[in-house]
Amino acid sequence: MTLWNGSYPFYPGANACFPFDTTRAVIVTVFLSMLATFIAILPGIPGRGRLFWFLRLVLGLFVGAVILNVQFTRDWETGWVQANTSYKSFSRVQVNADIGLHVGLAGVNVTLRGNPVQQINETINYNEHFPWSFGADYDRSYSQGLHKGLPSPILYVAEKFSSQSPCAVHRQYRIAGHYVSLTLWLAFCTWLLSILLFSMSILLYGGQMLLLTATLILFSLFLFSTTRNTLRCPIQFGPVSLRTVYGESFWLALATGLLCLLLGLGIIILNSLQPEKLKFIFSLDKSSEEELWDKSCLPAQPSCSAQDGLVVPLGELCHGAPTQL
Repeated sequence: MTLWNGSYPFYPGANACFPFDTTRAVIVTVFLSMLATFIAILPGIPGRGRLFWFLRLVLGLFVGAVILNVQFTRDWETGWVQANTSYKSFSRVQVNADIGLHVGLAGVNVTLRGNPVQQINETINYNEHFPWSFGADYDRSYSQGLHKGLPSPILYVAEKFSSQSPCAVHRQYRIAGHYVSLTLWLAFCTWLLSILLFSMSILLYGGQMLLLTATLILFSLFLFSTTRNTLRCPIQFGPVSLRTVYGESFWLALATGLLCLLLGLGIIILNSLQPEKLKFIFSLDKSSEEELWDKSCLPAQPSCSAQDGLVVPLGELCHGAPTQL
């Protein structure tokens, strides 16, 4: 039997990740509650306008949920690699594990998951977050990881993004994350303005706000992609290297931006070429009601106006029999 039963006392237990992101769960719950509330009043909408109203509701809530959700996700850029690597410092013990890197707007997440999870009498399932958002110090969180004695693969990956690293990517990712987040908040504001304008039946300005929303989303993606093209140090684990690609949040934001672009252009074009169809889509077509009103007030119907029976030609009033005194 060795000292400390073969383990190092300064290594804590595995910091396993939470089953789901609570922020994302709150956002999805709020928007789903709004959708359920509006669906409850859907049967009260008459005619074919019910379908168009439902489509406008789903598209509007989807765009708002995506813009707000990608602000807090941590998978704008992701990468995985499976390797045999050392598990602890000052030890030659190696484990087979999946190592993941997840880059978000507010920091990076490094994941270490054993294959199998139970190895060397330990549970290898780590997920550590190193933030660089406003009010957060990335180097301090990295130093805390050193003091806690995190596994070597996690510290090795996290060290690549520190401000003292020769890779020099910390400043680029941090600044890009701040500007992308600010641009997305502006896109969320313009989305709210478009919803307000559509509810006030100001369709042209609503389409222009939707087009501005698409421009801001696509511009934020451009800002993030320019950071990824910078020269970086390879993250090497023996013969294999950890390479990253665009994550789900990036592609979801791209799809949402293109959707807003198509909807905004469609509304502006329809407003210029065929405004009646646009009014019909937004349930503003009153032509049928006006036709019914006009038909009910035709001169052939004597009941249209009560004054029609009281109209007497002026000549009949002028030629009257003289009154003899």
